Amino acid sequence: MKKIICLSLKIFFAYILISSSYIISTGLAEVDDLSSNTALILGNKVELDGTPSNRLQARLDRGVLLYKENLIQKIIVSGGIGKEGFDEARVMKNYLATQGIETDHIIEDNLGYTTEKSATNLKDIVRSNVSEPILIISQYYHLPRAAFLVKKAGFLNVKTSYARYFEFRDFYSIFRETIALPYVIVVDLILH
Repeated sequence: MKKIICLSLKIFFAYILISSSYIISTGLAEVDDLSSNTALILGNKVELDGTPSNRLQARLDRGVLLYKENLIQKIIVSGGIGKEGFDEARVMKNYLATQGIETDHIIEDNLGYTTEKSATNLKDIVRSNVSEPILIISQYYHLPRAAFLVKKAGFLNVKTSYARYFEFRDFYSIFRETIALPYVIVVDLILH
């Protein structure tokens, strides 16, 4: 019994190490050409005072930078109503507007309360050729799963860019993604 427990722990830790390495290296990798007509910025926590959390602001700031460099023309902000009671997409749009982004270049997805929902909503919002480049902006650890889900929604040319924000909480988030990413892949395989 002791050998089985020891072997199980070794397998578990090996899986976590390999999976974490994949998530980190994939999330931090960016293609040379980030230009895309449309960027999807995924929502995150809004503070109790109605301002974006540092994590969310970093995602938005990344979008602002790429927009001002003329690498993206439209920004879709996707989020739901958080436990703090704020509409993430609305807060995101307002923040982008204060940073000089024209409001008619910002599209709100107020029903993107999960990453999967944001991905499926994207197809309805864009309503264009699925080969059009889509740039996803989020935290690096979130990007492998988000890209998988956007591709699953039918998009053929998916690029990613990570928010330049790192915190101690990333360790928890990376661990969470070692479970969430294989889960969505396995569910997709079972359903198809």
